[in-house]
Amino acid sequence: MAQQRLGRRHLRSDGAPPGPRGTNGTARFVGWLGSLGCAAAGYAVFQFLFSVLPGSLGGEAARYLISGVSGVGTAAAAWLAAALARARATAVPLPPAPDRSASPAPGPLPEVFAAAYDALVDQVSVVDDPAHGRLVGWSHALGENPPSRPTPLGTAYGLHIMLDLGIPDGRLGTGDLVETLWRLRLPDGGWSARSQGAQARPEITALVLGALARAGASGPRLAAEVEHCTARFTRQLDRAGRDSTHVVTTVLRGLLRAAPRCDILPRLRDALVAGAVSDPRREHLRCWGYRLDMPYGLPSSVHTAQAVVALGRAARVLGEPAAARAAREDGIRWLLACPDTAHHHCRDLKNLREEVRRPRTDDPSRHEVLNVRHFTAAWLVRALMSPGARETAARDGLEEAWRERLDGAAAAVWAGQADGLWSWGRAESNGLRHPLWMTYQGLSALRAHAVWMYRPLD
Repeated sequence: MAQQRLGRRHLRSDGAPPGPRGTNGTARFVGWLGSLGCAAAGYAVFQFLFSVLPGSLGGEAARYLISGVSGVGTAAAAWLAAALARARATAVPLPPAPDRSASPAPGPLPEVFAAAYDALVDQVSVVDDPAHGRLVGWSHALGENPPSRPTPLGTAYGLHIMLDLGIPDGRLGTGDLVETLWRLRLPDGGWSARSQGAQARPEITALVLGALARAGASGPRLAAEVEHCTARFTRQLDRAGRDSTHVVTTVLRGLLRAAPRCDILPRLRDALVAGAVSDPRREHLRCWGYRLDMPYGLPSSVHTAQAVVALGRAARVLGEPAAARAAREDGIRWLLACPDTAHHHCRDLKNLREEVRRPRTDDPSRHEVLNVRHFTAAWLVRALMSPGARETAARDGLEEAWRERLDGAAAAVWAGQADGLWSWGRAESNGLRHPLWMTYQGLSALRAHAVWMYRPLD
């Protein structure tokens, strides 16, 4: 757009903006006229007209009247013109309007989302299974060689990613993914991870149910599976699961999506609150370890973050008793009390491994082992952006600490990706280099942080 259309002109060498075009001569004349004085200008006009008007105009009185009126008018005009010239000369020029024609360059996040979507499209697995029919989804991780059939865990996380990204085109459809998850349901109901065999487990079932509910699955169909899941998730039938912070928080988050009025939810929330421990190294603030019963294990940033996220979601759905609120706020304070100074690679951001060991149903003398990896930085981003986290920090005068730790965790999440995918360390013997759960957690954390930090243009 031309500068003239935007009302912009170059400044003179002295920095003052030039006047409008064609006004230089007028300004000089007004200045010369003002220098004579208003009265002098009026008297000059009076004398000039009195000397040139003919005597036949109506006598000497008429000549005096016309000349006098003209002189007074000229004096007034000269005074106004001089005042206007002085006002324009001393006026401060308005700042130029912002240039809306030059938009800022887009940030890198859309490219990361596009690359992640393309990777999922390129590596989706389509299998005609004799027992289950056509399956469309993903195995546990991208890049497995050879490609494996879809699993409930990988497909559920892939569905979450698709819903987060908004399905930008028709190369993948949520309907195929939803139908695949229903086809992968075990004969007795529920779902399990690839390493857990043929018995449904509550953490995988709740994860799948949460993804199905988010995709709009049928309420009655979900309710039947929720009933199967909760009936088996008792201390008598699954003590290891009920004592695991990871399992309880996963079940709580999934069922809050799939069955927000489920009877078990308040009990799981209360068990989570009761499982908090006091940490003498951080002002005796309550936090969480990997277990909710003795032995609790060492205080853990990832398990504390998982508990804060689960309790924050439960507060919105179920309401929040005083004990739950106090425990959740203590967990936030504990996360803010990290003693390190560099919060983009502090000890609280270290990724962790965990094993959930359960007796096998076919042979109780042997154990089923679920290996769990925790993307700690992504969990801290979600916990520090949970409802009430900033309010707790502001009330305690810790808003600066809250901002530093949130920015540090988000920076650590961003640093872990390449072309929209996250890797768990180096390639391992099993070849699981890009776990779907890790890419989902990374994308979800960055998306939530970007929405949180958005500031509209003035």
